[in-house]
Amino acid sequence: MDLNVKIVIVDESPVRSAILEEGLREAGFMDVTRIAEMTNLLARIYAIDPDVILIDLENPSRDVLEQMFQVSRIVKRPIAMFVDQSDTASIQASVDAGVASYIVDGLKKERIKHILDTCISRFNAFARLQEELDRTKSALEERKVIDRAKGILMKAKSINEEEAYALLRKTAMNENKKIAEIAQSVITASEMFK
Repeated sequence: MDLNVKIVIVDESPVRSAILEEGLREAGFMDVTRIAEMTNLLARIYAIDPDVILIDLENPSRDVLEQMFQVSRIVKRPIAMFVDQSDTASIQASVDAGVASYIVDGLKKERIKHILDTCISRFNAFARLQEELDRTKSALEERKVIDRAKGILMKAKSINEEEAYALLRKTAMNENKKIAEIAQSVITASEMFK
């Protein structure tokens, strides 16, 4: 792991955050910033632009979890949360809020590097899955647009599906555009003639 990562610790308790900071520094991480107040958390994290976010709380409240959801959605960074007590609902809410590692009663400086490694690995694995899902959704949407355009061309020109696709492909090549873009143009034009 790159030791030059920028880490933010969010913790109102100087005692607990000192344990995290000490563990990080002993592991070789020197770029560590602490945020001691939860007010305006998103703006503070956004301004620092960390590579990893560590949150240390006694017991996460709904407001804190909502802030974490906003942070994870906008900042898109690995988040590890250390809590003293927990329940199933809090764990689920934290995972839904984008927390990659949720550690209950496990704040020991010797474990920090391993927890950080796991957090980053989980975040990266999830990010890859999300990218793949987004690409798949996009391809499916494009396929629907192309199929709809083929139907319009088949009806308007009295041609079969293969010929309609060939026409879309040829037009896309001639105009140096994607087939889905041409298909969307066909759909838009056909709606004007209704």
